[in-house]
Amino acid sequence: MAVDPRTPVIVGAGQVLQRATTIAEAGEPAALMVEAIAGAGADAGLGGIPPAVDSVRIVGLLSWRYGNAAHVVAARAGITADQLAVTHGGGNSPQSLVNSTAVDIAAGRLDAAVLAGGEAWRTRMRARREGVELDWDRAPEDATPVLLGSGLDLVHPDEAARGVTMPVQIYPMFESAIRAAAGRTPADHLVHISELWSRFSAVAAGNPYAWLPEARTAEELRSVSPRNRMIGLPYTKSLNSNNDVDMAAALLICSAQWAADHGVPRDRWVFPQAGTDCHEHTYVSHRWSLAETPAVRRGGRLALELAGADIDDIALVDLYSCFPSAVQLGAASLGLPIDGQLTRTGGLTFAGGPWNSYVLHAIATITNELRERPDELGLVWANGGFVTKHAFGVYGTAPPPGGFRHASPQDEIDALPRRELATGEEAAGTSAIEAYTVMHDRDGAPELAIATCLRDDGRRAWATTRDAGVTAAMLDGEWVGEKVTLDADGTIRL
Repeated sequence: MAVDPRTPVIVGAGQVLQRATTIAEAGEPAALMVEAIAGAGADAGLGGIPPAVDSVRIVGLLSWRYGNAAHVVAARAGITADQLAVTHGGGNSPQSLVNSTAVDIAAGRLDAAVLAGGEAWRTRMRARREGVELDWDRAPEDATPVLLGSGLDLVHPDEAARGVTMPVQIYPMFESAIRAAAGRTPADHLVHISELWSRFSAVAAGNPYAWLPEARTAEELRSVSPRNRMIGLPYTKSLNSNNDVDMAAALLICSAQWAADHGVPRDRWVFPQAGTDCHEHTYVSHRWSLAETPAVRRGGRLALELAGADIDDIALVDLYSCFPSAVQLGAASLGLPIDGQLTRTGGLTFAGGPWNSYVLHAIATITNELRERPDELGLVWANGGFVTKHAFGVYGTAPPPGGFRHASPQDEIDALPRRELATGEEAAGTSAIEAYTVMHDRDGAPELAIATCLRDDGRRAWATTRDAGVTAAMLDGEWVGEKVTLDADGTIRL
């Protein structure tokens, strides 16, 4: 079948795990990314790192401040590139990066690009504990990168004022809203999500690039123990994303013409069919329901439509899996059964959660699987923030008949209903708990209850307390729907 020479195609994928026994043996993130790029080049049949591409594009990283990570990676890899770029933060970044790169290639702005992401957070934290000062590389001060993507201010001032700023606080709140909407008891729902995570661990057990390649039982995952402390009700440590990893991944994406000119074997080609990017109402405070993700529904549906496919046509799925609530929200919005295979890697707990770059590993994994299953399609959902920013990609080994297509349903999403936020004296009085969690300290003791509450007029209010009696009480039974009293400063009183 003839292929339009401007058709974007993934020709190489590489993944790296680092299990160094000492800090001195450990490579920094740039070194891991160079190794992954070499793997991608070898995977494409090029014998190693391509010496020249149009752009080196790096997923924004957290374990080291390079200034311009693309500059450092390109220099170490010996790659000449006209553009050196870094993305904004967010777990959606890798799929968004594939989408934008595919658009650039189809439009003739690029012929070939290297995409890479990597973290050495495990080594960074080990160095901090041992008092070791790392002497990792930095880019020259005048080497300013091109910044790709767009950032969003994810935390509302009222959320920040109550110290509610972290995923480990907000995703378990989503979990309580999902549980209440499903009508399950807390005990039954804990079994439900631990069984989901157990299935993810079984996938990781067969993934050679998984950080924790061991099948775990549902009971083991949900049971509190010295090695599996409670973090944010109902999540034990084993139900949280695992960023304590040293990992990297890379993709080589080019035009079909570049691939042919460089002798990349046709059986290595995997085509991005279509992609979409969108986001929910930016602040959690303004979302209509914490048990639904309408932007996932619309973004996923549009990606499939652009690819000329239906969800039933998708054989390989990888849903973003930082916490069980994310997977449940994504599956429900996309029309996928929760007991189906929703990960190809094992997810961010077991395969590993290298901050923003996990989805690069998911795409690399699906790329290799599609080569072995050439008549099938793959779907990737990437998520950033608090189930806030979404990117979707559909992949296959056949070139898309109309070329790669990209769009966004953002105007439709922005027009959806939103809740207003009640603050101060307007929030004081009686409200019904909508969603909640109880955060625990490192010794496993409850220390902070967080809730969103709905007033009779439909406005949402945030509430918190460190009162030991309240935090202990909220560990028992179901509190969604219960009436509570809020002070003007947002303190919960039972």
